[in-house]
Amino acid sequence: MQTAEIRRRWLAYFEGTGHTVVPSAPLVHDDPNLLFVNAGMVPFKPYFLGQQTPPWERATSVQKCVRTLDIEEVGKTTRHGTFFQMNGNFSFGDYFKAGAIEHAWKLVTGSQSEGGLGFDPDKIWVTVLGPGLLPHLPNGDEEAAALWREIAGLPDERIQRRGVEDNYWHMGVPGPAGPCSEIYVDRGAEFGPEGGPLVDEERFLEIWNLVFMQEELAAVRAKADFDVVRELPSKNIDTGMGLERAAYLLQGVDNLYEIDEVYPVIERAEEMSGRGYGADHGDDVRFRVVADHVRSGLMLMSDGVTPGNEGRGYVLRRLLRRAVRSMRLLGVQDPALPHLLPVSNDVMKASYPELEGDFARISQIAYAEEEAFRRTLASGTTILDLAVTRAKESGSTVLAGDQAFALHDTYGFPIDLTLEMAAEQGVEVDRDGFVRLMTEQRERAKADAKAKKSGHASTEVWRELRDQGATEFLAYETLTAEGSVRGLVVDGARVPSLSQGQRGMVVLDRTPFYAESGGQIADEGVIETASGAVLRVRDVQRPVKGLIAHTVEVESGELTEGLDVNATVDQDWRVQACQAHSGTHVVHAALRQVLGPTALQSGSYNKPGYLRLDFAWGSALSPETRSEIEEAANLALRQDLPVSAAYMTLPEAREAGALALFGETYDEQVRVVEIGGRWSRELCGGTHVRHSSQIGALTLTGESSVGSGSRRLEALVGLDALHYLGRERALVSELSGLVGVRPEHLADRVGQLLTRLKDAEKQIASMRQAAVMSDAGALVASARDVNGVTWLGHDAGAGVGGDDLRRLVTDLRARLGEDRPAVVAGVSAVDDRPVVVVATNGAARDRGFKAGQLVKVAAQALGGNGGGKDDLAQGGGKDASQTAEALTQIEQALGSV
Repeated sequence: MQTAEIRRRWLAYFEGTGHTVVPSAPLVHDDPNLLFVNAGMVPFKPYFLGQQTPPWERATSVQKCVRTLDIEEVGKTTRHGTFFQMNGNFSFGDYFKAGAIEHAWKLVTGSQSEGGLGFDPDKIWVTVLGPGLLPHLPNGDEEAAALWREIAGLPDERIQRRGVEDNYWHMGVPGPAGPCSEIYVDRGAEFGPEGGPLVDEERFLEIWNLVFMQEELAAVRAKADFDVVRELPSKNIDTGMGLERAAYLLQGVDNLYEIDEVYPVIERAEEMSGRGYGADHGDDVRFRVVADHVRSGLMLMSDGVTPGNEGRGYVLRRLLRRAVRSMRLLGVQDPALPHLLPVSNDVMKASYPELEGDFARISQIAYAEEEAFRRTLASGTTILDLAVTRAKESGSTVLAGDQAFALHDTYGFPIDLTLEMAAEQGVEVDRDGFVRLMTEQRERAKADAKAKKSGHASTEVWRELRDQGATEFLAYETLTAEGSVRGLVVDGARVPSLSQGQRGMVVLDRTPFYAESGGQIADEGVIETASGAVLRVRDVQRPVKGLIAHTVEVESGELTEGLDVNATVDQDWRVQACQAHSGTHVVHAALRQVLGPTALQSGSYNKPGYLRLDFAWGSALSPETRSEIEEAANLALRQDLPVSAAYMTLPEAREAGALALFGETYDEQVRVVEIGGRWSRELCGGTHVRHSSQIGALTLTGESSVGSGSRRLEALVGLDALHYLGRERALVSELSGLVGVRPEHLADRVGQLLTRLKDAEKQIASMRQAAVMSDAGALVASARDVNGVTWLGHDAGAGVGGDDLRRLVTDLRARLGEDRPAVVAGVSAVDDRPVVVVATNGAARDRGFKAGQLVKVAAQALGGNGGGKDDLAQGGGKDASQTAEALTQIEQALGSV
């Protein structure tokens, strides 16, 4: 039975029993805890946690999943796979244990002719939670055991009791939990001893886990150590069947690598390598890596992931590169993905038809990544092999951390690849040394950036000030506040005072100024004293945690430590900064609304009136898509959505669905900013407007690439957006007047004018070339003998470009023929930039006169350089007044030989 057919039967069965079919969520899910969806129930977590009301009482899905913890084990065993599919059926307060067991039994053992999977009932074993393991369940889950006897007719010897580690399920955090029951299939005596799953899980293979969520947990300390709060008033069912496991059992093969959705890639790899699967364990591991990683990469790219150096992008890059390298170890040196990826696409599109329409984008990304990796391999492998050889020659079995770091830092060689390749040669890598150097590099970068922002003050200075207490941060509450001066810093050292004209840094005990963070730049404003000192605030930073430092210029008076001051934020600055930061959230939400949840923000920057947002995406956005994003954003502004902020614990924020930037570090207490409720919910420490309409207007001004798989949107908000649109309108009006059409016809008119201009340029070029060539006959007559060589030097004058000059010189060389040595040189100048072209015939080259050498002689006179082939070369320079001298230098070079 084909995998797609098992999938179809699963969904058809549960749809026929009143379950709503829920499409698979993308592998990239808006859960900051997860890189990828790694279990079938992940999209349903908000319902199980009580955060949202489920729209159905019962549902079913086949969920795409990726687990990344076992990448190194892929291929070494027959069980580890990166991408897999999880069949699930879910009940939200509807049916419970009896219903779940009945559905499972009917589908697993039901006749294939009637839509079931057709497993032999006599080969089915199950496990339930055993007695005496949990105080609140002293008898274990005897209820489930009784239902298996009653509904399925299973004898008690095929209902085995197991511990909490195997047969009790929870999320690892407070929330719903309960015992579970696992279904196993006996594969036969050839796979191991008798005795059920308690004895051997190779012979008795688990295919389905039924989770009975019946209680709520409080503290969860470990898998088997938790506190039960109460029974759930509404009991739920969460089940999961591994689709690949069911497939290889029903297809009569030994493992997931040999099913119909995976094995064709192995077959293609066999054809390419000339090696056979099953002949050698080492090769078998490589074939499995190729098959798994190509399929996993395909599915990740289909959900918007692109190769990169961090997070999800790095996982994808690692998968693709491991697949390519495994093919090289199988003897295939040519590009492999163009042959393998289409095979995987063909077998997967039966279950995921959307792959067909998206394959052009996916393949472009994959093939570019392979080409980049091939270049990396070419340089890095040689250096790694040399380093390993030297280590062995010195009697060491360890590759130094600094060598691994150099490979990574200089050649882009991934550390995991260095580890793999070194291990294959019997050498370990000093991973701790590598990590130390990476950490030092990151710290240096952070320190450099911080130093630029903090006047190069030492950490000790800031820690000394921090020990006096944290700066009270009032930016969310007020634009003005009274405070006192804790410390003054100039050029990295504390000073007692700042006087007029000085620039330094001021630390206050409390401040209304927003310190730069989260992509939002710092506030501007003034700090004043009662005695009349005025200090203009130019920047605000957090040099160490809890301390806020203001970079100031003293406009008048003097400031000393201990003085009381009044700090006031520039109101217009803050208003526009709030507009920009809220606008960033709005654009992010609009982006995800239009492109889907995979378009996640990877960075941002906003200042008064301006914002930019970087996001993961593999191709440029069309003008239509940009317009759609802009419209979605402005619709949110028009709807006057409420903007609110709340503090909560990080787990609470994650459970609420708040988006967090991956790779960022957050405190346990975080600030969650919402715009229109769930429409935009992000972790954010910035300042914001109170209603979306206060952003004013928003217009996208640019979209560009900022690296492989990453795009950037730029926009203006508020008055800056209106001024931009006003300038655009004025420009359109002016251009319309110049060409004499109404604004709506401007594009057509400009297009017509451009076409006419191009035609005119072609005519002018043709006429110019004809004029240049018209003198060719007379020029040939002016050639003269120099040292037995026919020499022809010509100054074509100003305005003759390099292309026309080359045509003239090569034409003159042809007219001079091959009877005797001939050298032709032409010079000209365009916009005061001289050009020289030299051509030689075969006889001249036999005499040793080469165009590439002669053109360098001429170019030196022009103050430049040149080069080319022996028969034709071109050069240039900076001094157009020396064109005659350039020709003279060539003539002298001919006479000197």
